[in-house]
Amino acid sequence: MASTPKKSQGRVVLNHSTHVPGLIAILHKLSVHPKIKTLTPAMISRGRSNAPILRLKISVPIRGGFKLIARKGKSVQEVFVITDLTAEQLAEAIGAVL
Repeated sequence: MASTPKKSQGRVVLNHSTHVPGLIAILHKLSVHPKIKTLTPAMISRGRSNAPILRLKISVPIRGGFKLIARKGKSVQEVFVITDLTAEQLAEAIGAVL
């Protein structure tokens, strides 16, 4: 009996106890993209502006991927993405899940 190979899926690293509301669900949706390897939510802080809905913006390239900024309400959180995607391709993938 042959087993069917599992679709490779990126992983979401949950190393903090607090996250921007709704962020983890979005990261799990993004993790199914075949070229996204790891999504790591990092430092969370308070911002000045108020974002009524969750927004994810590509901030800067890092070695092996990109840093994203997640905003909702007055909360701001960094998210590190290890991926083979270009910035444009990552922006399209983010747009598809938001």
